[in-house]
Amino acid sequence: MYEERRPAPALAGRIACEWSSVSEAGETKLVVPDGCVDLIWGPEGPFVAGPDTGPVLTAMRPGDTFTGIRFRPGAVGEVFGVPLAWLRDQRVPVASLDVMRELAEVEPGRPGDRAAALRSAVARRLRATSPVDPAATALVTALRRGRTVREAAGDLGYSERQLHRRSVAGFGYPPKTLQRIVRFQRALRLARTGVPFAQVAAMTGYADQAHLSHDVKRLSGVSLRSLAG
Repeated sequence: MYEERRPAPALAGRIACEWSSVSEAGETKLVVPDGCVDLIWGPEGPFVAGPDTGPVLTAMRPGDTFTGIRFRPGAVGEVFGVPLAWLRDQRVPVASLDVMRELAEVEPGRPGDRAAALRSAVARRLRATSPVDPAATALVTALRRGRTVREAAGDLGYSERQLHRRSVAGFGYPPKTLQRIVRFQRALRLARTGVPFAQVAAMTGYADQAHLSHDVKRLSGVSLRSLAG
């Protein structure tokens, strides 16, 4: 069972949601790229997940509980004390991150206690770090509107090289990768509402349905039909 909750008002500008997932039976969960980074407390303790550029399979045993806080795309900033590119496609225990090490010393307790500990750690780091680069938020907004990377750079008044540097700092990967992930997520949302796949491809900027299918397979490891359910 998976459940999302709104973040605390003080964190809403940087946090997309708080969430929990409990495995009622043994299963393998597929996680696909979404532009976000999560701070998670799992069966082995707290860790940072992402930013992902491809599919991640997570094995869950019966009764396993995961509690997490999901950052908005581009909103992580300096929270974890290391460049986001270092965390790309990784699952990193917080004990290996100096600025989060005290979280690793918290007793596990109940799921509600873990959520409170994660929330407290994030709030503490947000108070101690600088605001995020506004270019990160502006970039993801432009790409969601269907702007190309070159058009987004022009809109924001940056060269493509400058935008590349800011994207790697804000998301952990280049703007072209972010563009693919944003487009993939929009296509997935449309497909899940029942829009025919050929129409999804046309609406989201893919050359054709074959291009859509190829890109979905590269990012998720499975077909769009499997994801759309």
